[in-house]
Amino acid sequence: MSYKNQQVLPAFREWKQLEAFLKSDYEYGVLLDSTLGQLRSIVEAIKKAEKKVILHVDLINGLKPNEHAVEFLCQEMKPAGIISTRAGAVQAAKKKKVDAIQRVFLLDSSAIETTYKLVPKVQPDYIELLPGVIPSLIKQVKQKTGVPILVGGLIDDEQAIINALQAGATAITTTNTALWKPY
Repeated sequence: MSYKNQQVLPAFREWKQLEAFLKSDYEYGVLLDSTLGQLRSIVEAIKKAEKKVILHVDLINGLKPNEHAVEFLCQEMKPAGIISTRAGAVQAAKKKKVDAIQRVFLLDSSAIETTYKLVPKVQPDYIELLPGVIPSLIKQVKQKTGVPILVGGLIDDEQAIINALQAGATAITTTNTALWKPY
């Protein structure tokens, strides 16, 4: 299984990474750490390269990550998806018919239990788990929720990607351009 035929979702937060994504064979990428002022030019460059972007709404400086921000982003930027830790933003993305990705930090057992309560209410299209280097939890969350899993965070080598995919992850997100290749 993969996300739109990609097992790796390039994530970028700096211009060098964005340029690498634009030159890559990947169609989908994840924009991290941008400002509202930069957003339009970044999205236009991505679309000009005939690629699609998933926006991490929580990391757009100058924009409050809520349902109004998601509505604005979907109308003005037309992303392929929205990632957020906030349930309201994810639900707004679903209403706008873009991929709605609930980001979850696996801090402790309480965070995992909260995820199991949250997912049926929010009904995200995907869950992004961070850190993505705990295969047993990837498998567990996928089995308990039935939602496709993206993983990111602390993935620093090919073996971590292979382990995550074998544990049931749909795809991994990474800013490490050396790992932007097929698996």
